[in-house]
Amino acid sequence: MLFGSSGIRMQYGKTLLNLSLRLGAALGAGRECVVLGSDTRTTRDILTQSLISGILSSGADLIAGGIAPTPTVAYAARIADAGCMVTASHNPETYNGLKVFNPDGSSFTLAQQQQMEESLENPDWTDWKAIGSRRDADIITPHREAILSSLSPQEGMTVVLDCGGGAGSLITPSLFKEAGVRSICLNCDPTGTFPRPSEPLPENLSYMPAIIRSSGAACGIAHDGDADRCVAFDNRGRFIPGEHLLMLFARYLDLHEVVTTVDASMAIEEVATVRRTPVGDSYVSEALLSWGSLGGEPSGSWIFPAHSLCPDGIYAAALFCEIAGEWDVAEEVDSMPVYPILRSSVQTEDGDSALRSLGAEVPTDGIRVEQEDGWYLIRASGTEPKVRVTAEGRTKDIAARLLFEGEERLKKALKKVR
Repeated sequence: MLFGSSGIRMQYGKTLLNLSLRLGAALGAGRECVVLGSDTRTTRDILTQSLISGILSSGADLIAGGIAPTPTVAYAARIADAGCMVTASHNPETYNGLKVFNPDGSSFTLAQQQQMEESLENPDWTDWKAIGSRRDADIITPHREAILSSLSPQEGMTVVLDCGGGAGSLITPSLFKEAGVRSICLNCDPTGTFPRPSEPLPENLSYMPAIIRSSGAACGIAHDGDADRCVAFDNRGRFIPGEHLLMLFARYLDLHEVVTTVDASMAIEEVATVRRTPVGDSYVSEALLSWGSLGGEPSGSWIFPAHSLCPDGIYAAALFCEIAGEWDVAEEVDSMPVYPILRSSVQTEDGDSALRSLGAEVPTDGIRVEQEDGWYLIRASGTEPKVRVTAEGRTKDIAARLLFEGEERLKKALKKVR
């Protein structure tokens, strides 16, 4: 399938450009109106125009939102029949792609993705008299106002904010300003090339702790390129692991039914009833259609179904600020259980075959083996020729044993398929 765990993503080039026109036609077919936005990448204009041509040629009307975060486009989809975002999320600038949303903000289900892909071979081009119309619209203001109507960060608090030069630059700083929050803004100007690696990993944000501590900030927040992700630092300048941030949201909101992914810590099960999905926010979104009051994955994607079924890094940022204004976040995080998680990876072109030989129906979903004192996961990467092994145990020794067991199973599987 073209669609991965979070939309379509590939290196920019002729394949993606040609595909975008047909994807636009497939998305617009049978729909009256589509909302479209993009992140800040330099390839945004050419891909956006190609998608617009495809959407209009199908007979659907278009609402053009310009540069906007992914959750903003997904939130705006409620005024249309679908939303489409041109983005490669946290991937480097050489990549681009798209994500598609239903009016409730949920990602297209697997069935919807399959239907779109099947229609690519023979797009439904309409007669010239039935071509759709385009109008530009401000989709950022309604999203910002919706967040501020339900959340109240403490006025006067100081927050260190890093938007990574991405689409979050157009909404999170202004949202904080309107809420009375003082932001120390880093990389908050939209740029076509990112001033730091877009993925908000601790090693890509190594300067944040010192700035938080020296400024006396209540917390720190960072986005990826399309701002569907939000990662956070506590008031002592420490990076908060994704599992603990999800637990913090669940505790603060008093929510007890959580959907998360197979690679998330078992510690979450100590604060909520948990259902697990394969890795990828689209899987979490689809699961939340039928069960759960909160969703997320350790990489920084957080879904609040009462607000939207799309991961919303801006909503999460405002919520975390509200929490940091009321609680000592460092103390809360320190009170949470911590179990060692170890990771390794193997560079290989045979990942898919190896995972299938291990019994995985979908290699990128992988296989998860649970034991009484921990678990391990073996899964193929969806973007690189690589297989990842993750293990968690109640002690470091247990985690190391489980990681070794997973690595040995992978080695045997690779040897078998080569």
